[in-house]
Amino acid sequence: MAFKYRPINKKEVGTSLSEINVTPLVDVMLVLLIIFMVTAPMMQSGIGVNLPQAETESTPADQGLTLTITSDRYIHIEDQAINQFLLEQRLKEYFYGKEEKVVFIRADENLPYGFVIHILDIVNKAGVQIVGLVVKPLEERKD
Repeated sequence: MAFKYRPINKKEVGTSLSEINVTPLVDVMLVLLIIFMVTAPMMQSGIGVNLPQAETESTPADQGLTLTITSDRYIHIEDQAINQFLLEQRLKEYFYGKEEKVVFIRADENLPYGFVIHILDIVNKAGVQIVGLVVKPLEERKD
């Protein structure tokens, strides 16, 4: 068996490696995009608060600030946690230069009454004019 030398043509080698098939890449990216679009709304979770129930429904207005107090006594301004000792200062900074000072409090129903009154006192010291308490509507019993 004799080996015959054959020169390699650069066009033959270059054509098979230079063209990348992007169709599988596009398919994978579209599947990932659909997965993220479906799961993104599920990942948005608010602060877990067990609101007390009342017959009258109350929903916070758009112009006010929402203050959330969880059962373990963590205080959140909107979605940011704040120490209760810095609450008065933060509220003063937030409402500086604003005419209407409105705060809506979402407090867990298992909190002691004295703690909620303490937070209300801090809110009043900060100069807030209107304080609203947010509750969830009373569920009707099905007998």
